[in-house]
Amino acid sequence: MGISALNKIKVLGSELFDAVVGAEQPKMYYDPKGKIKNTLEKLPQLREKYRPTPWLSNTHLHLLYFDVIRKKTIKLEYDRVDQLTMQDGGITAIAWYGYDLPAETPTVVIMHTITGTPESMRELVKDLHEYTGWRIALCLRRGHAGLPMPVPRISLFGSTSDLREQLQYIQSLFPQTELYAVGSSAGTGLLVRYLGEQGCDTPFKAAFAMCPGYNTEIGFKNVHPFYSKMMTKKLFKYFIQPYQDIWNQVSSIEKVLATTNLEEFEKVYFEMAGYQDYQSYCQAINPIYVFENIKIPLMILNAEDDPVCSIKNLEPYKDAIQQMDNIAVVTTKKGSHCGFYESFSAKSWASRLIADFFKSTS
Repeated sequence: MGISALNKIKVLGSELFDAVVGAEQPKMYYDPKGKIKNTLEKLPQLREKYRPTPWLSNTHLHLLYFDVIRKKTIKLEYDRVDQLTMQDGGITAIAWYGYDLPAETPTVVIMHTITGTPESMRELVKDLHEYTGWRIALCLRRGHAGLPMPVPRISLFGSTSDLREQLQYIQSLFPQTELYAVGSSAGTGLLVRYLGEQGCDTPFKAAFAMCPGYNTEIGFKNVHPFYSKMMTKKLFKYFIQPYQDIWNQVSSIEKVLATTNLEEFEKVYFEMAGYQDYQSYCQAINPIYVFENIKIPLMILNAEDDPVCSIKNLEPYKDAIQQMDNIAVVTTKKGSHCGFYESFSAKSWASRLIADFFKSTS
């Protein structure tokens, strides 16, 4: 058999394998005349197929691996966790990794998931530090990781005023550092809302939103029912039960505890977030109202098979995104929710992309 015939069989075999695991080149949505185009051209990863880890090509297995197995196996000790008292007396925190790096080393600020803790975010922290060599500051929201709650207030998507105070603290410690931002899942709501509120007035040089739900008023409608139910139970476990005495003072707590999915929870918990009604809550936190005011380079990543932040949520905004100078949305066929594992070693394809994106804008 000739070499060319062998090569043909090899190519065919590899194409068949790609078809089975769902390997495809990522799709990109951006303005081809915008500034972001120059950055995208520096990222060869986007011109190659994303090949999911073969045994994780099923979306639910992929998510199970990410959410249960991986979170338990990643070893990482944070250098320190600083508790911060906000202007209204509420408490947030920052978990540091690479704290003792030279003062001028860039810092990646991470905004975590809906129930994020320093433990659950270890993989992203470790990966980004490994790929960039930069300092990592994980900004913890109120009520996360068992933080004390002197002021009765939580928010599924965080608070931009708390984030501003956290950023001031980071800059007071490291005035020379350049800042980059990553939002993961629910953390993208906070990131994008902040970027839209600030426009040009932000210390971030570039930002990355992994698996956003876009419009927070409709995003939870599209969550797979199993995960919606499970995550609502988690919200009770982490944010209501440990602070039961505090929440007893809130008149709507019974309504909140009667909810069985994320969409119901989000519609009735506004008082716990510090708002009079659902409308004023949405006006204050939904990133979609300020989305078009973002001025720094922002890359957004979604998987088409994400069962939590559905790809359907992107549809209404595709056209607007392709008119924006500094934004690119990347979608992959597989990757599930925040997993994006590749190769037999099951390393995160997304972490590699985030690091290269930041380095190409630095």
